[in-house]
Amino acid sequence: MTDALSLVDEWGPEKIVVVSHRRTGMKGVLVIDNTARGIGKGGTRMSPGVTVDEVSRLARVMTWKWAAVDLFYGGAKAGIVADPASRDKEAVLRAFARALSNEVPREYVMGLDMGLTESDAAIIQDELGDRGAAVGTPEHLGGVAYDKLGITGYGVAEAADAAAQHLGLPLSGARVALQGFGAVGSAAARRFAELGATVVAVSTAHGALHDPSGLDVDTLLAARDEHGDRFVTRHSATGLAPGAELAVDCDILVPAALQDVITRTSAHEVKAKILVEGANLPTSAEAQGILAERGVTVLPDFVANAGGVVAAAFAMDARYSGFRPDTAGIVETVSTRLRANAVTVLDEARRQDITPHTAGRRLAEERVRTAMHSKGRIPRD
Repeated sequence: MTDALSLVDEWGPEKIVVVSHRRTGMKGVLVIDNTARGIGKGGTRMSPGVTVDEVSRLARVMTWKWAAVDLFYGGAKAGIVADPASRDKEAVLRAFARALSNEVPREYVMGLDMGLTESDAAIIQDELGDRGAAVGTPEHLGGVAYDKLGITGYGVAEAADAAAQHLGLPLSGARVALQGFGAVGSAAARRFAELGATVVAVSTAHGALHDPSGLDVDTLLAARDEHGDRFVTRHSATGLAPGAELAVDCDILVPAALQDVITRTSAHEVKAKILVEGANLPTSAEAQGILAERGVTVLPDFVANAGGVVAAAFAMDARYSGFRPDTAGIVETVSTRLRANAVTVLDEARRQDITPHTAGRRLAEERVRTAMHSKGRIPRD
């Protein structure tokens, strides 16, 4: 069992709130990591395996992600220990929202993460009677249409394109393998195809597909819409066991599903020239070092998948507005910021002879530390 006090370091967390509700069986946690640059903002996930340690790690990623894209919110994350497919999901979600009514939305604004949908965000708003309690609501309620835009996956592909160009690898014709074909992976695949890349492998929890000559992304998307994640078992391409897609021959590898999938062991099996972190925390620190030694460039999660937080910043501004956010403006801003950040981080990594993860984190840390100094949260030199 994690000792919450052992999680505290020079950056945070500032607050860990564990809540429960006997009647519904709800158990959950909110971790507000660092609010020096603004109130806590990060997704809310629902999974039977949620832990305090997991949510704390993800809250820290949000601290760096907001700072890396230079937007003025703080790192936070929430998790609910429950099965999102349960018939009691709504009751559990409402109990969770009520339990955090002291913190939401004054200190933390809920959003979407694994296990939650746009309708769930609307339920949170309804339960607390406050449009500002959550973002990620359906478009017909004035929310940003994250899934329709595929904004996080779009940003992953844009950041990958910028990184590839910077490293002298034209994306047109480059071979891309994606782990995960959900909201992020499928949108990234679509954008990669539009940019001229060849998608050679995709996967879901039910298996992986691999074709060295390329998979037709439109066909994959249609199959997924018809059959769900099991579409990988109904395709004529070569089937692989889940996880094998991480080791296929490709130019760009995008783990866009789970955390901790690239370990010290699997890092030796990666054949890509560039690894773009579409998921949060997909590579361990040890794996990052091994990949660097092998000449594999890793674009960090808090740079590559920050399209969602850019869109969330627009959604935060629009919470109490009578007008819908400008979709075109969101897409343009995601492209501009993520491309620029990718180049900045890779340049700094090369200049200091450090990994992109270290370079990006130092940039984010500097911004957070400056804010903490200005607000008197740490001693001024």
